Amino acid sequence: MRKTFLIAASAVAFVAAGAANAAITIYTDEASYLAAISDAGVDDYDDLAIALLGASINRTAGSHSYTASAANGLYGAGSGADHWLSTNTATDPLLFSNFSANVVGFGGYFFTSNIAGTYTPGGVTLTVEDAGQELAYSIPGSTTSSFVGFVSSTGIVNVTLASIPGDIVWPTANNLTLGAAVSTPVVPEPATWAMMIGGFALAGAAMRGRVARTAIA
Repeated sequence: MRKTFLIAASAVAFVAAGAANAAITIYTDEASYLAAISDAGVDDYDDLAIALLGASINRTAGSHSYTASAANGLYGAGSGADHWLSTNTATDPLLFSNFSANVVGFGGYFFTSNIAGTYTPGGVTLTVEDAGQELAYSIPGSTTSSFVGFVSSTGIVNVTLASIPGDIVWPTANNLTLGAAVSTPVVPEPATWAMMIGGFALAGAAMRGRVARTAIA
């Protein structure tokens, strides 16, 4: 399922003027999200220890890079071979920032965990900021299979993941997937079209002239 939020939508708050055509598109289907980006890279967090981490870590997702941080430290959550990224303090949001310049897509699985770092039911809210706006999206009953992806027309600046107040649960992310813009064919500008049409007309006239001259000869 896909939802597109233009700047005129009530869910979007202006961050800066002059971005009247900017938009953030939300995808709740992973396949649709992947089709909307290029050069997708995944950070599965399986290399993290299930333990307290530092306040900030620099990570890569394929060819893309970013920073994850939390005020009171990050926590490597999960179990077995499937590790996740969470915060050390339940009330701290998990901040994703310092994305490499070409990142326009941010997606993954977002849910909540308990004090031991294993899954527990709860809700999360993601707040996405790009060059022209800020958008909040909530998943009240998140599970480990709750996927959401965002594609910005101007590029992702930062994203925060926070647990919805009410329960003592920790915001948690898995399989973070970053992507670049999908390349589109270059559409000639009106002046270029005029030159091309004029060129075709001249070529046609020249061909007609050669045929006429050949017939006379």
